[in-house]
Amino acid sequence: MIIGVPKEIKNNENRVALTPGGAAMLTANGHQVLIEAGAGAGSGFSDDDYAKEGAEIVPETADVWGRADMIMKVKEPLPSEFGYFREGLTLFTYLHLAAEPRLTEALVQSKMTSIAYETIQLPNGGLPLLTPMSEVAGRMSVQVGAQFLEQFYGGRGILLGGVPGVPPADVIILGGGIVGTNAAKIALGMGANVVVIERSAERLRYLDDVFHGRIRTLMSNPYNIASAVQKADLLIGAVLIPGAKAPKLVTEDMVRTMKPGAVIVDVAVDQGGSIATVDRVTTHSEPTYEKHGVIHYAVANMPGAVPRTSTLALTNVTIAYAMEIATKGVMRALYANPPLKHGVNTYQGHVTYAAVAEAVGLPYTGLDALLPIS
Repeated sequence: MIIGVPKEIKNNENRVALTPGGAAMLTANGHQVLIEAGAGAGSGFSDDDYAKEGAEIVPETADVWGRADMIMKVKEPLPSEFGYFREGLTLFTYLHLAAEPRLTEALVQSKMTSIAYETIQLPNGGLPLLTPMSEVAGRMSVQVGAQFLEQFYGGRGILLGGVPGVPPADVIILGGGIVGTNAAKIALGMGANVVVIERSAERLRYLDDVFHGRIRTLMSNPYNIASAVQKADLLIGAVLIPGAKAPKLVTEDMVRTMKPGAVIVDVAVDQGGSIATVDRVTTHSEPTYEKHGVIHYAVANMPGAVPRTSTLALTNVTIAYAMEIATKGVMRALYANPPLKHGVNTYQGHVTYAAVAEAVGLPYTGLDALLPIS
């Protein structure tokens, strides 16, 4: 199979879908890897690094898309890339289609196969290709929140951990999954008062155990959320429903009760956001806006700010699936790997992931109805 890796074009997105080590694994197994010139530079990988592992360096973006059987990316294609879509091509990347109706329609019209990293799901409910980026984003959420609490950036002018004789900041985390747990680790390590709000009693017990009671846990309901939000210096949205839009758990009225100069970091913004006042997506070059006196950080590709770490972590988990698709072909790989089937969001002109179809208002067709009988 020919695997193409174009350069990412999203604002300040410096990750790349494949490391030289990943390229080496594919070429060693007889596959051809096309790397757009400069694609790895933002993550510290030169064209020579890829060429030494047998990859072909391709100067033009169009040639990478045009020659490949499968395109591997990090972020969802932007409108300028829609013209490269074609039937018979497989796209393997983060898609977050529930918040991208225009992209979903383009994928459907092209009849190409799109496999979303974020909806590949293990029998135990785990999301193996989303987990490492959730770990990065969760840890970053506290890091950037602490920065924007500085008065220079419009924040309250407080230190997250306080100092002796001065209380630390109150960090409220909505969601106790991978993002929330990693955010709690960093916030706790920086000395903040940490509250995690979660709807699963079992998860709350787990968090209480692993943090040895050093964080407070609250059951998710409107009353608890409203009370906690009012006290927050830093509010982190860490809610995820696989493949679907994030629920709006924090209302605009709740945000109005927050302290002037408090900070919101909504990690769920790429799925529509879990906070009502997160009504736009920001970028690394212009990461924040102010509403009701509160600083909002709504960057959809947070891990792109630490591309070296993120690229290595991503390839660690994607390469096995990419190898299976390349070696067996898409059809056989889907039959052989049930978690991979969950990743298919569009196929042969149909939306094949129910939550995406519902979110964007398109008909849903189960993938099994479209696949030939094995």
